[in-house]
Amino acid sequence: MAFDDLADQSDEALLQLYARGDRAAARTLVLRLSPRVLGYATRLLADRAEAEDVAQEAMLRLWRMAPEWRTGEAQVTTWLYRVVTNLVTDRQRARQRRQATTLDDAPEVADDAPAAVAQLIEADRMAALDRALDGLPDRQRQALILRHIEGMSNPEIAEIMQIGVEAVESLTARAKRALASALGGQREELGYADVEGGS
Repeated sequence: MAFDDLADQSDEALLQLYARGDRAAARTLVLRLSPRVLGYATRLLADRAEAEDVAQEAMLRLWRMAPEWRTGEAQVTTWLYRVVTNLVTDRQRARQRRQATTLDDAPEVADDAPAAVAQLIEADRMAALDRALDGLPDRQRQALILRHIEGMSNPEIAEIMQIGVEAVESLTARAKRALASALGGQREELGYADVEGGS
């Protein structure tokens, strides 16, 4: 099958084609899913190298189980996100056992031009968000990232995390409250002091 024709195929169809030996289907699936899986793992782990290992392991597991894939039981993406979530949880537990907390060095200011200042403000905002996300319990962080960054629905998240939809709603609500609390006192420091009521 031509590569262009494969781009229109569903993930499940591509996986079945790969299971029958179609390498072009595997390539299409990798190009489609790897960036999403890597992005999700990176947000959960905050470590690109570890996230790359997790993404690679998740894709390897997908290839190994391809011959046994049963269409209709789950979506490929849901299955893959569940695998990534489990791999990340395993790494986080291992990290907690051996962890010595380190702080990232702040980037040095090379230029105080307006563009450089704007970049620094944005970097500070992202760092504050990352710190606040890191401060959340693992399950809350996972649910929040899947919902608001990955754009998944609550039923999809429930399937990935193997919990009920109500539990997903509760986790995301608690995570949003915790983020608001963690970031609330930093409004002025992060350059939001003037963003009050449309000014």
